[in-house]
Amino acid sequence: MSEATQVQQRKDIPDQYKWDLSALFKTDEDWDKELEELKKIAGEMSAFEGHLGDDADTLLAFLQKNDAMNFHATRLYVYANMHHHEDTGVTKYQSLSAKADDILVLCGSATSFMTPEILAIPEEKLASFLAEEKLAPYKRMIDEILRAKPHTLSQKEEALLAEVGSIAVGPDNIYSIFTNADLKFPVITDVEGNKIQVTHGNYISLMQSTDRKTRKQAFEALYHTYQKFGNTIATTYVAHLKQDLFYAKARNYASTRAMHLDSGNVPEEVYDNLIATVHKHLPDMHRYAAIRKKMLGVEELHMYDMYVPLVDEGEQKFTFEEAKEVVAKALAPMGEEYVSILREGYDNGWIDAFENANKRSGAYSWGAYGTHPYVFLNHKENLDSVFTLAHEMGHAIHTYYSNKTQPFTYAEYLIFVAEVASTCNEALLGEYLLKNTTDKAQRLALINQKLEGFRGTIFRQTMFAEFEMIAHRRLQNGESLTKEDLNAIYRKLNEEYFGPDVVIDEEIDSEWMRIPHFYTPFYVYQYATGYSAATAFSKMILEEGEPAVKRYVENFLCGGSSKDPIDLLKAAGVDMSSPKPVDDALNVFAEYLEMFENEQ
Repeated sequence: MSEATQVQQRKDIPDQYKWDLSALFKTDEDWDKELEELKKIAGEMSAFEGHLGDDADTLLAFLQKNDAMNFHATRLYVYANMHHHEDTGVTKYQSLSAKADDILVLCGSATSFMTPEILAIPEEKLASFLAEEKLAPYKRMIDEILRAKPHTLSQKEEALLAEVGSIAVGPDNIYSIFTNADLKFPVITDVEGNKIQVTHGNYISLMQSTDRKTRKQAFEALYHTYQKFGNTIATTYVAHLKQDLFYAKARNYASTRAMHLDSGNVPEEVYDNLIATVHKHLPDMHRYAAIRKKMLGVEELHMYDMYVPLVDEGEQKFTFEEAKEVVAKALAPMGEEYVSILREGYDNGWIDAFENANKRSGAYSWGAYGTHPYVFLNHKENLDSVFTLAHEMGHAIHTYYSNKTQPFTYAEYLIFVAEVASTCNEALLGEYLLKNTTDKAQRLALINQKLEGFRGTIFRQTMFAEFEMIAHRRLQNGESLTKEDLNAIYRKLNEEYFGPDVVIDEEIDSEWMRIPHFYTPFYVYQYATGYSAATAFSKMILEEGEPAVKRYVENFLCGGSSKDPIDLLKAAGVDMSSPKPVDDALNVFAEYLEMFENEQ
């Protein structure tokens, strides 16, 4: 019997597989110097207080200085947190991350007078300012401020809300440190007698094990650990919900959902349409569960059976280098420029590839204006990790184009469109692999992977979206929201979404405890809407070629936040204001189900 498999230390990973944060700051001392520069700029903002309505030149000077302050703040915040995520147990970067939170509060406090003062400028006077060419770059920004007028408070109240910011991040920070640094899972023994330490990073790969006992052990090890701390996690989450409700009430929104969707000017009907359309297609999800049960040959299909591949794809493994090449070939329909940017990311320190001790779980792309984007991975040598690489590089290249094309003010795209480019890359990868695979087992595996993409992104993320909508609504209505309540809500949703052929194990009631996205309210629904839009874009790109790529890159990837997100998508050819893209995407899911059954 072998010793327990240990997660490698960061120092033992070759530098070529680590990101290079020196593009942001060469040393931590440089970070400290820029922090002092930021504090200086923030201190200068007070000179503008009470004068934004004096003339166009004063307003312009303030807005330019505000951009400069936020430019530095973003760089400081990103660097501190990316270092913290490399190894969440390093005290130095825990401290730097905490300082970064304070930076955001400092910037918010320094400019808390901005919105109230701009709103106080008489309409005709402000219109005369905006008529001057020098303020043209800020017209959309100011229009957005005016749109938010019903939810903007007095100068004194805005300053107070800004100060509350350092307290408001508490639940999120507590949850992150607890789950990533303090929470440890048991060691399990696989079918070969190997002892394996269950981690956030290897959990899904364990759930994909063909050995059912290994899956069951990992499933119980993870959730029984969470259940031990259920009251603590529930209290932390409810505290997060309360601070969110506080902000919604303070800003005169009817609900927390209304507040979060308003930031992108997304109608609440989009959220409701998504849930209603997915519910309409739940019979297909139940059909998929029934197929899974039949193919696995089990008397009872449990929740720990939901990730294991239904088809033996053999020894199909992808080293990180192989994964990079597959993704590059799959994205060839995007054109030479797109692929050259992809390879630039591969070769120039954009990517942090492998899991190490105390590394944050999951994957993401992040960065700061003025430098290239970064990609955070925990790569495993499986097909899912190939898709994760394509996904995160989609985010990165979206950021690259946006930063290159838009000024700092409009470079950051809104979260409603954040998952479109990433998921479009995944769709192109899936089509490439299916087209270039003749082996029957591998074809079935790819179709199964596609079905899993729909299940995990449209169905699962919509279930998450429905859970948080119910939780926020119950709190707002003054209803009970204990650990038991949250477990019951989550269980009922699993029963509805998975249907009669799945045994809803009691452990899954606690799954909400391990979903970090619930601390970014009303975010996850955009995975589902984004997947639907991406399905449409990938189809256009493969069918139309260069014209569709040009429309997609120029009108969408380069758009940043220069338009409302729904308008950006519409200009590129997809109208998300209607339920049609979601309905069309789920019809594709049904087609893949048919294909899956016919090819067996």
